[in-house]
Amino acid sequence: MSRRIKRMNPKPRSRDERDDSRPFKARTAKAAGPRPGSKPGAKPPRFAAERPERRVAKAAPQERPAPEKPVEALLPTKVQTVKVTADENNMRVDRFLEARFPGLSFSHIQRVVRKGELRVDGKRVDSKDRLEEGQSVRIPPLKLDTPKAASPLSEAAQKTLAALKEMTLYEDDDVLVLNKPFGLAVQGGSGTTRHIDQMLEVMRDSKGQKPRLVHRIDKDTSGCLLIAKTRFAASHLTGAFRSRSARKTYWALVPGLPKPKQGRISTFLAKEESEDDTIMRIAQHGEEGASHAVTYYAVVETAGNKLTWVSLKPVTGRTHQLRAHMEHIGHPIVGDPKYFNIENWKLPGGLQNRLHLLARRIVIPHPRGGVIDATAPLPQHMQQSWNLLGLDAARFDPIENAPEE
Repeated sequence: MSRRIKRMNPKPRSRDERDDSRPFKARTAKAAGPRPGSKPGAKPPRFAAERPERRVAKAAPQERPAPEKPVEALLPTKVQTVKVTADENNMRVDRFLEARFPGLSFSHIQRVVRKGELRVDGKRVDSKDRLEEGQSVRIPPLKLDTPKAASPLSEAAQKTLAALKEMTLYEDDDVLVLNKPFGLAVQGGSGTTRHIDQMLEVMRDSKGQKPRLVHRIDKDTSGCLLIAKTRFAASHLTGAFRSRSARKTYWALVPGLPKPKQGRISTFLAKEESEDDTIMRIAQHGEEGASHAVTYYAVVETAGNKLTWVSLKPVTGRTHQLRAHMEHIGHPIVGDPKYFNIENWKLPGGLQNRLHLLARRIVIPHPRGGVIDATAPLPQHMQQSWNLLGLDAARFDPIENAPEE
């Protein structure tokens, strides 16, 4: 047996640290009650197509309250003093200005703070200092930077911009949701020359702001990738991920049939590096570098009990968490080059040897109100597998009933 999959007998652990999967209690239609606006006796809505009340339209600009005045009219034209509110407690000085005056450029904010024009309780501060509720903030006259004339894009930049537009699932002034294709890295690394972060350079605005990554998905994972187009949005979205307000759903194809069909996987994960590879392994509580990871899974449909479509809901966001967790319970994801290690297992004819993992859906509060709710279609290689196995992508997804913690 290879060193990668060898496991030592673990020490007894507390209930919350057990490796084994535990079933979660699904809500029945009777217990949960009908959805608002549904007809008596109606079938539960399907995951992909029958829930218009939860689509990205919720985050559409026309459904969010529009500012009553243009941004310029909201900027102070003379010195004013404001109090830090409870919602602004522990907020950085620069984030405080961004939140109060979203149109300000990064350079203008830094300049105002650096020159001491902005003061807190009469004292100079740094842009990274934290504010406390009740403090008095002296704000000088502010103004928007004059937009620079946009230079024409090169032919290569135009192609990159077109590629990003083709990936776009949802976009407004603050947020962009891309359908990242298989094989395209999110960030650069050793030997990686083309990646999402580099492609976003073509979307710099007249103030020089470039869209920002607020989370990551693996290179070979397809699907929803959320990007902030402004610093204001980046601050709010990053906070939503940190507070676990974002809900993510993944689809995967695995060998065999997980038992129970719905469960919770709770382990500690630690990074294990070798000369030519880096993987996440199951670790013990208290082990150096180990982080707690929790995943809920649910069987959606099977193909003769030989291959199973599972839906996954990560509660935490550890590196390779879903891939390592599915390998841990004996059902590694089909096509996974790092964690699929079932001996003498042969890929069924017609299925491509690519990672069958899709970041299917993301639901997260919009920075300006409402909800972003984006869904990505199956990538080409997974759609081919679904067709060959007779799986119905429109089936109801039972992971809907999994807890949020």
